[in-house]
Amino acid sequence: MILAPRLEAIDLWFAYEAERPALRGADLVVEPGEFLALVGQNGSGKSTLAKHLNGLLRPVGGRVRLNGEDISGVATGQLARQVGYVFQNPDHQLFSPSVEQELGLGPRYFGLPAAEVEERVQRGLERFGLRSIAQRGPGTLSFGLRRIVSIAAVATLQPPVFILDEPTTGLDWGSASHLMDHFAELHAQGHSVILITHDMRLVARYASRVVVLSEGRVVGRGSPQEVFRHRELLQAARLQPPRIVELVERLVISGMEIEGLTVEAACRSFLTRYRLKHG
Repeated sequence: MILAPRLEAIDLWFAYEAERPALRGADLVVEPGEFLALVGQNGSGKSTLAKHLNGLLRPVGGRVRLNGEDISGVATGQLARQVGYVFQNPDHQLFSPSVEQELGLGPRYFGLPAAEVEERVQRGLERFGLRSIAQRGPGTLSFGLRRIVSIAAVATLQPPVFILDEPTTGLDWGSASHLMDHFAELHAQGHSVILITHDMRLVARYASRVVVLSEGRVVGRGSPQEVFRHRELLQAARLQPPRIVELVERLVISGMEIEGLTVEAACRSFLTRYRLKHG
């Protein structure tokens, strides 16, 4: 099992422009082995907050701790071994002339033995379905494939913590589910996963806890079920729960005993109660 570190962001302040703070005293704790979703409208501070967790950004106020230690004096390269970041735009991350070389770039940078680098690269090519395009340049690929290559490149580093910034953009639901199932497996092995997304279906399916941001502040937190039931919070953050959540609520109001945040969970709940009632 992987032992992921505890991450803390304490009263973070940050501004890209002096008059417009992007973070306004944001606080966040990511417990070891947690699958956490960061949600909020565009400009709420999700990516800005997440980039502080591995030193890509440094706060003008507040501090970030990794296992209780302040990271202000730690190089971003060192932090990347603990906290891997998948950028929202894969073109900000891809530099190598081939997919295969891209997957090996990080492990080589950190000085891993050649045999281990090769093993990780081959495993990544296989796991993410990239073997057929291993020799192609990332710049020649579609946006969706570049997205998968960027994720695979971070995965080869095997960091204890993964930050996924809108990882399913450009992917259909089947591909998105397949990709997120991989991170669910890593989570089961002890990795922490921090998912930044606008897709509440992913939040419902994969996250164990949700943190809601608005205007640079954390305005709510809880389990997906708790957050989806908090209509005032969702309205303030301009978020919509998955359609199945709304359907289940209407069915409950009509007298049907059913629960679930996903279609699969709601169907299982219905069938279980039906069998109990009718044998």
